[in-house]
Amino acid sequence: MRDLIQYAIPGFVILLVTEVILTAIQHKDYYDRTDTFGSLSMGIGNVIIGFVGKALVFGALSLVYQFRLFTVDMTHWWAWAILFFADDFSYYWFHRISHSSRYFWASHVVHHSSMKYNLGTALRQTWTGNLTGSFVFWLWLPLVGFSPVAVMTMQSISLLYQFWIHTEHINKLPAPIEFIFNTPSHHRVHHGSDLNYLDKNHAGVLIIWDRIFDTFALEQSRPTYGLTTNINSHNPIRIAFHEWVAIGQDLRRAPSIRAALGYLFGPPGWSHDGSRKTTKQLRQKSVRISEHESTPLL
Repeated sequence: MRDLIQYAIPGFVILLVTEVILTAIQHKDYYDRTDTFGSLSMGIGNVIIGFVGKALVFGALSLVYQFRLFTVDMTHWWAWAILFFADDFSYYWFHRISHSSRYFWASHVVHHSSMKYNLGTALRQTWTGNLTGSFVFWLWLPLVGFSPVAVMTMQSISLLYQFWIHTEHINKLPAPIEFIFNTPSHHRVHHGSDLNYLDKNHAGVLIIWDRIFDTFALEQSRPTYGLTTNINSHNPIRIAFHEWVAIGQDLRRAPSIRAALGYLFGPPGWSHDGSRKTTKQLRQKSVRISEHESTPLL
């Protein structure tokens, strides 16, 4: 399980260096030295903390596996095919909820904190995700009979796939691929901070889940990458923990338990006094402005 990612690290490095060279030759603005340093620092930290995080995940999956309803024989190809779709479905909901619940967003925001989009950004990974329970979205898999080793192996395969889609050097792929799979074009939308791109394209490998559950958006123009309010820092500690610190500050000023729960589990941008806006509220405001501007004056 762990070795899949470890074995891929040399490939990550080769592809990253190749993209840096290609970007320089083409005089593109896809890379920034300090931004890339921040991304690599987050990736290294993720690997180090991952030794503890993966042990926690394996323990949780193994505990649930003791109470499994069935036992899936992973020596059959169809078992791996079913697990692939089940894992990708789980990833979609984990990813979607990570954008709609601030508790999970506090870990996931790390991946969106870069204002650049490149293979280095793919390595900008959370330090707190597994430690704060993101694995709960996969616990149903050992319950129905998939072994913990198989589940974690499929998670690694999904992560490996998602590396290459973090690039601006690939435009659109053939239509059948764009319709079924997550691609650089689809994932660029996901990293956009533009209002029409926010909380779209949560796919891991298959974009079909976004199409089914109405979270798909087509890339119309080059996105503005980063957050709606950028942290303007390349310090790994700030990148890793800034949202957790912000949550703590909001909890201290919450006027009630209900408000405290809203700050912790509500959507990013939620505030008890309306001083900040969620994506839904921003879209509603945009619609009202558009309707007002289109209303003829009498």
